[in-house]
Parts: sequence; structure tokens; C-alpha cells
Amino acid sequence: MDSRFMRIVAQGVAASGIRVARFEFPYMRRRRETGRRGAPDAPAVLLQSWRDAIGALGGPDRLIIGGKSMGGRIASLVADEAAVRGLVCLGYPFHPPGDPAKTRTKHLQALTTPALFVQGERDSFGGREEVARYKLSPEIWIEWIADGDHSFKPRKSSGRSEAENLRTAVELVVSFVRQGE
Repeated sequence: MDSRFMRIVAQGVAASGIRVARFEFPYMRRRRETGRRGAPDAPAVLLQSWRDAIGALGGPDRLIIGGKSMGGRIASLVADEAAVRGLVCLGYPFHPPGDPAKTRTKHLQALTTPALFVQGERDSFGGREEVARYKLSPEIWIEWIADGDHSFKPRKSSGRSEAENLRTAVELVVSFVRQGE
């Protein structure tokens, strides 16, 4: 939750007057405390972590949940069940890098929660050309970050900067959140 990417996006969204809350999955908390890397928690633990966070924030009615990569993926798995107002996924992991046949999209076909997916055009977890072939719910709005990788960083030759791409991502999130106010 304290990665540079998450700090920049959270601070940018909060600066627009939108309340932002962050939390860590238990395995990330253990990494922070021990300094040792470890495998992610079991899916049931990850899902329950999101449910607990939703409850701690006062319930789903006005809540938009989401996250970066796996955090967004797990949020997408509980969004409908929790009846949240919206979902934001930043760098959704549509498939493992180098294994585009192993998609993580089945549940996204029937998603009923309004959702914004902000994705780098060159994301190794699912770039523009791959994602265009997926059958996704009409509730999912995908916005592409120019020449961005999984964290929206562009190549120097693109003429874009990482700061520009992160500002664009923040603007997209703010616009999405404000649509339902």
C-alpha cells in the first residue's frame, strides 16, 4: 500500500477531495514486518481481507473499491457480492506475463458493478491488443495509458513521462468516481 505507485495515485485522487483509504493483505504486512518475501495468502484470505476492509469503511453504498494488479483483481472478485458502488483496477493482471492463454477474465464477463480499468498499452499482464479480444462485461470501461507498462511507465523514446502517465491515471480515476456522485 506504500509503494511509490500507490502513494502517487492515492495522493493525487485525495487531492481532488475524494476520500481514499488503503490497506494491506496479511502477506504484505508480514513482508513489511519481517523483510522476507513470501507467497500471497490463500484466495479465501485475500477475499476476506477485502470484505473486512469494506465493512471497516462503513459498508458498500458509497464505496468504490479497487487496487493495483492483484489488489484490483481480488476487489473485482468481491465487488458484485459486496454491492459496492464501483470498482477501479489499475494494471489489472489479465494473465500471467508470458502466458496469455491463462486468462483471469471469466468472472469479468458477468460483472455488474460499474468498473474502470486503467491499463498500460504495453502491460505484460494484458496489453491493448490482447484485451480487445476478451469478452468483458459492458460495465467495464477500459482506459489506456500511452506506452505504459504494468505500472504505466513509458519508454523514453515515447516522448511521454511516467509523471504524465500517472497524472492521466489519477484524472481518469477522479472522473470515474465523480460520475456517480
